[in-house]
Amino acid sequence: MLTIYHNPRCSKSRQTLQIIEDANAQVEVVQYLKTPLNEAELRDLASKLGVSAIEMMRTKEDEFKAQNLKGADDDTLFAAMAATPQLMERPIVVSGSNAVIGRPPENVNTLL
Repeated sequence: MLTIYHNPRCSKSRQTLQIIEDANAQVEVVQYLKTPLNEAELRDLASKLGVSAIEMMRTKEDEFKAQNLKGADDDTLFAAMAATPQLMERPIVVSGSNAVIGRPPENVNTLL
């Protein structure tokens, strides 16, 4: 069973979901903008991805600049993603203890 943290307005997210569906894999779709993750869930995702908080963020978002997050520590970044979910990179796909960011969408093939 895969879980995709999905934004249906994002083309990369839609493409990643299509790859999963084409592979006939079971998938749970979580629209993270409607159901935001808390800090603990974000930390768990970062651990599964093997990345720091900044590496799972959309640093070009206006909110990133508005919140003056450049150079912030992980605690601040995780709190910002929990409060402003659009800062989280998308899509993220999880399979057990492994996860990938679907940029490019073909990254998901490592989990299939």
